[in-house]
Amino acid sequence: MRVLNIGFGNMVSLDKIVSILAPDAAPVKRIIKDGKNSGELIDATCGRKTQSVIVMDSGHVVISALRPELLENRVMREDNSIGEENF
Repeated sequence: MRVLNIGFGNMVSLDKIVSILAPDAAPVKRIIKDGKNSGELIDATCGRKTQSVIVMDSGHVVISALRPELLENRVMREDNSIGEENF
């Protein structure tokens, strides 16, 4: 199973990701709100500002403090470790 490091030691399965979104648009904010109301929101920000929203195939919504571009770079690389690219 391949995993994606989404920051602060948190990981999600690459095979289960439907999309990685920026949290700025109103429809994405609605996805976060609906996930919170249904109990399917997973907060992996560790108290920091939400930079990306990861929608999983199970209906869960994961919020991360890492930018979507950084997560994309990690997906494209073979090694998804944190390395030198902290925030």
